[in-house]
Amino acid sequence: MAVMIHSKYGYEPPEWVQADSRLDKWYKDKKRRANKHGAFSLDKKRRKQHGITCKCPKE
Repeated sequence: MAVMIHSKYGYEPPEWVQADSRLDKWYKDKKRRANKHGAFSLDKKRRKQHGITCKCPKE
């Protein structure tokens, strides 16, 4: 049985811990670049749907 390491995602094999850290660094860098340039957001935005929730009289 492989040695299990406790990470922030639970107990995992060392290969998975390394893969998780690489993905976390990649995602953090993408978020930083997106905020720096203001091109897009990686986080999902919620937009209001004005046609459905509007209490205006229909014309």
